[in-house]
Amino acid sequence: MRAVFVDANESLAVLVEAQTKQGDIAINIHRDADVTLDQLPGVLGGAEIAIVDHTTLPTDIAKKCTGLKHVVFLGTGARSYMNPEELAQLGIEVHLIRGYGDTAVAECAIALMWAAARGLAEMDREMRAGNWLREDGMELTGKTIGLIGFGGIAAETARIADGSGMKVIAWNRTPKQHPGVSFVELDELLARSHVVSLHLLLNDDTRGFLSRERIAQMKPGAILVNTARGAVVDETAMIDALKSGHLRHAGLDVFDIEPLPADHPLTKLSNVTLSAHSAFRTPEASDNLIAAAWAHCRRIAAGHSV
Repeated sequence: MRAVFVDANESLAVLVEAQTKQGDIAINIHRDADVTLDQLPGVLGGAEIAIVDHTTLPTDIAKKCTGLKHVVFLGTGARSYMNPEELAQLGIEVHLIRGYGDTAVAECAIALMWAAARGLAEMDREMRAGNWLREDGMELTGKTIGLIGFGGIAAETARIADGSGMKVIAWNRTPKQHPGVSFVELDELLARSHVVSLHLLLNDDTRGFLSRERIAQMKPGAILVNTARGAVVDETAMIDALKSGHLRHAGLDVFDIEPLPADHPLTKLSNVTLSAHSAFRTPEASDNLIAAAWAHCRRIAAGHSV
């Protein structure tokens, strides 16, 4: 059995090599992060396992990847890159990796929240341009943060926010309990929260989840933080709310179009702080990620279901 890491950047490639153990299956590391669809069948070369970081795998291309039986996707958002149900019909199983970067992403969400509350990115831009911009910020101690979706990342976000003196409320599609967190109905969360942080997986049910109507329900002057997926928000409605002042600020790590075009409307708004889908990018998270990918490969090779 053989595996191919189809789109490895150098840092992840080095980790794959460093974590290799005696007796492991061979992983051919393709050190090119930009693989075209036409190249993909050739890059895989009949391998049974494809390790995928960010490359799209349409079903019609997968049909041409002879021998492919498993896709180890480096994260949880495989649906943004492939259709797992259609691949399953071809006999290809998609394996996800959860939890590897919970702390990293939560810390980014908190960082975006604080930057938004104090206008740090805008002040930085203005001062570099020679303008001494001074505006009142939002003091977050005692304020309420509402978490939409509650998995590992939200739990870490709750821990940090609670330690910062914030009140933490949350809504989840299935009932949950967590120390220090009050679970409420979605309408109540939107109305009460000074900060709304999104923690939903993207699927057919959550696409466009934060709709124009739900944005309108948010507390006037609230901050929106999104480290989940861009498509869970109605982007046009969010931009309108930022322009009108209904939303004070948005801290965004994810977007409908990535990389974000230079002329995108979000780049023209001063009350938006942008980061390049990098919330998960820390050495610790990367190490966890590759360890989990190796664990999938070893179980597959051993003939066990993952």
